[in-house]
Amino acid sequence: MGVAEIKRTKKLLKVFIAFTLAAALVFIYSNHFLSVKNYTVKSPKLPNSFKGYKIALITDLHNASFGKDNNTLIKKLEEAAPDLVLLGGDMVSTSDTDYSVFFSLAEKLAESYDTYFIVGNHEQALGEERTELFYQSVESLGVKTLNNKMVTLEKNGEKINLYGMWFNLRYYTDRSEDATHTEQNYYFGTDAMEEILGKPNNENFNLLLTHNPLYFETYAKWGADLTLSGHTHGGMIRIPFKGGVYSPEKTFFPEYDGGLFEKQNKTLIVSRGLGNGTEGFRLFNPPELVFVVLER
Repeated sequence: MGVAEIKRTKKLLKVFIAFTLAAALVFIYSNHFLSVKNYTVKSPKLPNSFKGYKIALITDLHNASFGKDNNTLIKKLEEAAPDLVLLGGDMVSTSDTDYSVFFSLAEKLAESYDTYFIVGNHEQALGEERTELFYQSVESLGVKTLNNKMVTLEKNGEKINLYGMWFNLRYYTDRSEDATHTEQNYYFGTDAMEEILGKPNNENFNLLLTHNPLYFETYAKWGADLTLSGHTHGGMIRIPFKGGVYSPEKTFFPEYDGGLFEKQNKTLIVSRGLGNGTEGFRLFNPPELVFVVLER
């Protein structure tokens, strides 16, 4: 091998090493760096006492841990000092057999914050008996569960409504070509939503926590002033100026991949979530902790 070939080989090796290191750093950042996203939502229906009210939205944890015992996540919450913590489902994966990571986090949250939980599709897929046991375990830790019901949040004698909703797994559509000829096309409309939650009190500000953002139009028509969701994992891979690439519905470039959306003067905020799921990964899409501040 001549001198020129040796130099060229060394140069190629350096380029390969640099590329490999860069790819590794991007992958580590995309899957393990905890990012924070802040939103402000304004509504004339919000009572004066709730001006500046801060909500932390934690979704799609899938039993992931950020720092030992999730201390990194806990610290970011302590710094933000939210008035309310909402756990938006898929806090564990269906395939998990050990829920201790989530249960430990839930217990710490309940000790410091008013904390509510709804199930996602992964908890629902555990089966009716195991899901009920999961509910009981979460409640034993001090977390309040929203099993298709409404609670009233009060501050200085004024109120807003918090609804927690889940629906049948058949509404988590599979839109892949392989599924179109085998699965019925279900749509979750306002009639189905009223059967689950009843009609809302539209004189009050209505906050809806539900795992799946796909039916935002239904939530808005029903009367949810602000809907908080997760589920889509930010589209797994994010492309600048284009958004998330792939959704759990097995479609490319989902509409509600992450961020803030508006319809009919109603707002949807979709968290890109924290964990990866059973077979998932992230690229240019770091785990996300969301804070929402309410204003008039």
